Amino acid sequence: MSVTDWRGRTVSDETGDLPIDETVSRRREARSLLGSLLRPYKRTVALLAVIVVLENVARLSVPLLVQRGIDHGIPPIVERGAAGELLTIVAALCGVVAVQATSRMYFLRRSGRIGQRVLLSLRQQIFRHFQQLDVAFHDRYTSGRVVSRSTNDVDALQDMLQTGFDSLITAVLTLGGTAVLLVVLDVKLGLVCLGVFPIMVGLIWWFRTQSAKVYLKVRESAALVIVQFVETMTGIKAVQAYRREPRNQEIFEDVADQYRDINERAFKLLAIFMPATKLVGNVTTGLVLLYGGYRVLHGEMTIGTLAAFLLYLRMFFEPMQEITQFFNTFQSAAAALEKIAGVLAQRPAIEDPARPVHLPAVKGDVAFRDVEFSYVADRPVLPGLNLEVPAGQTVALVGTTGAGKTTIAKLIARFYDPTSGTVTLDGHDLRDLTQGELRRHVVMVTQENFMFEGTIADNIRFGRPDATDDEVREAAEAVGASRFIDAMPEGYETDVAKRGGRLSAGQRQLIAFARAFLADPAVLILDEATSSLDIPSERMVQRALATVLAERTALVIAHRLSTVQIADRVLVLEHGRIVEDGPPDELIAGGGRYAALHRAWVDSLV
Repeated sequence: MSVTDWRGRTVSDETGDLPIDETVSRRREARSLLGSLLRPYKRTVALLAVIVVLENVARLSVPLLVQRGIDHGIPPIVERGAAGELLTIVAALCGVVAVQATSRMYFLRRSGRIGQRVLLSLRQQIFRHFQQLDVAFHDRYTSGRVVSRSTNDVDALQDMLQTGFDSLITAVLTLGGTAVLLVVLDVKLGLVCLGVFPIMVGLIWWFRTQSAKVYLKVRESAALVIVQFVETMTGIKAVQAYRREPRNQEIFEDVADQYRDINERAFKLLAIFMPATKLVGNVTTGLVLLYGGYRVLHGEMTIGTLAAFLLYLRMFFEPMQEITQFFNTFQSAAAALEKIAGVLAQRPAIEDPARPVHLPAVKGDVAFRDVEFSYVADRPVLPGLNLEVPAGQTVALVGTTGAGKTTIAKLIARFYDPTSGTVTLDGHDLRDLTQGELRRHVVMVTQENFMFEGTIADNIRFGRPDATDDEVREAAEAVGASRFIDAMPEGYETDVAKRGGRLSAGQRQLIAFARAFLADPAVLILDEATSSLDIPSERMVQRALATVLAERTALVIAHRLSTVQIADRVLVLEHGRIVEDGPPDELIAGGGRYAALHRAWVDSLV
């Protein structure tokens, strides 16, 4: 399933048409996932299986009691006191119905509870796994697909857990039980009924194979609808600013039309299968009534037996409809489960070591040793970087776009691992540290810092949830954010709204600085962190940076060279290589590349 995206390129869901071996592997992963989810409840599942058997035994006994009541409880000549056996049979029938209703109620309550617990576990597992996956994965995997996996696909699985398995077990038991009882009641008439069984099996097999293909495409198409909707609404400002509404509408209508088309194909399968099973069932009922009536008239069968036979025949064909509904639910859920299992099978490129190194105290020495890195094979961003940053030094990285500045920052934060070589903190390879410990000591403030829904105080203490109100205030004051926060109607308890929409870009950036200051890392990385600030805010932040960067290692990436003036050392990069290295004043006096960049920046201020 594919569609043309806003760039004019063909995109598809993350599965697409997989090779046979990979498809088999996905199905195996899906079965394994379902087994792991149900394993904690295997005893309860076994008990529920017994309850279902008891319910169906009670259900299957009803026609036999009807036969007994007609043939023995209603004699040809009614005499006084002859109703005793009929009353006994009716009492037995009431008891059987009560057993069936009670077991049904118990099954639904317990199975519903297990289903919800399984879904809770799955949702938690998906959320935990998505958080653990590396930045490179999330760069590839759109937010719309994340939403689809955690909502749409889980809902499909919920339908199967709530009604699917119950319908299947009941259908199988009913089919098997009625087939045996039909033959037991009357061999000749039973064989006539079972003669249509191969036809029904053929219909079910055809529907199963066709629906398996269709429902996989239904899930893929549903995911594409969500992807297009989420991406458009997430970037609605850009959509409206560039008048992209007509083109985005066209793309969405294309995706939605494909979704409609594939759902129509699913309904066409139902439109063939369900009437076909009803036709076979009704024709068989007519033949049984004709042949059975003939045998009753000739004394070869009792009326009660014929009545019971017709009731069992109805039970025999009812499961065909239930099996149809189950296949609808199952195919949809199986496709969804395969996609969920495929995501859960993704291993993060950044993993914690089996035997991590613990750092009791971190000074902040950072070093690159022969580091090579590529986002795409054969296109190196860093061809072989060697760099030493002593603890407590503030280093500014400057250079043209694509020179490798942000890549260096991401490697220090270990959002990526180098293709070859090592990045070290206090002499320890970052791959020998757990991610949790590394990120306690290394914090990165980017140009687009995300504001979470909640208060200003909540966002400042994001990296330290246990921070006190006084510590939050101290952090805000240190970076100069307290002035505008105190001016807010509710101060630190002001709700920032969705993605910080109640704050200006500069205010969001100041809160990000306060968040980093409160986290108190040994290494602080500022990646274009002042680019969204106006001149007064930037000057305020520059004054605060002296406090923020004191006694910690800092890497400052900036195109605004006003920010670079606070650095002890400037690195000028070109194509992933350091072409100049030294204090900013010396580099300006040297007349090299940094001096040219500085002159151009000064001229831009005039």
